[in-house]
Amino acid sequence: MMRAFRLAVRLLKWGILLVVGLFLMVQLWFFGWVFWWKYTPPEETRFMRLRLAELRATRPEAELQYRWVSYANISPQLKRALIAAEDAHFVEHEGFDWEGIQQAMQKNEKKGRFVAGGSTISQQLAKNLFLSPDRSLPRKGQEAIITLMLETLWDKERIFEVYLNVIEWGNGVFGAEAAAQHYYRKSAARLNAAEAAKLAALVPNPRYYDTHRNAKGLARKTSILLKRMSASQTPEPIRETAKGTETRRTAIGD
Repeated sequence: MMRAFRLAVRLLKWGILLVVGLFLMVQLWFFGWVFWWKYTPPEETRFMRLRLAELRATRPEAELQYRWVSYANISPQLKRALIAAEDAHFVEHEGFDWEGIQQAMQKNEKKGRFVAGGSTISQQLAKNLFLSPDRSLPRKGQEAIITLMLETLWDKERIFEVYLNVIEWGNGVFGAEAAAQHYYRKSAARLNAAEAAKLAALVPNPRYYDTHRNAKGLARKTSILLKRMSASQTPEPIRETAKGTETRRTAIGD
């Protein structure tokens, strides 16, 4: 009897060690990609793979619209619009906007259903790069871990640059450059304030708005963002000072 008990305890210990080991290996895999993408543009993301599979289920020849452009080649207006729409405190927080999360929880409780998530740009990027759209607790936990990796290894400009380049903006449309070409037949660098505000307004539901571009809700949100954009704080490149040290300037609307 004691021998069987000891064997069970030993197996339990090895089982726990195996689970912990597998967990650490998965985190190391995520960490490796986060480190790699600090210096290189992602060729594809988890969300891109999921959307491409969905498109090819009905159109085997389908391809995604995706083209990477540097941070400097994206309109400042679009940067301000995305900050105003998705994460007003992006340059201030360290990955999590606790006030925003609390407000989202209160809103969900009031509505009696999930209507707001309170996710920051960093959290959204973690999800888009590696995870699925589901809202399970394990997925949210993994999202939080990856968010911490991003905030630790990357600066705010890099997080925002990758975010602008990989988020979904329509049916098979990913990134600011593809979105600008898809909706306005121009480069992301040439977007004006109104165009930028409309692109930012459709981010929460891009595939719907891609086919309902004149929806009343979209127009209303675009109008609201146009008023908020001037106060948006966006991360700007690190610049050399006269003494040779580096400082970061935060851009506020013109």
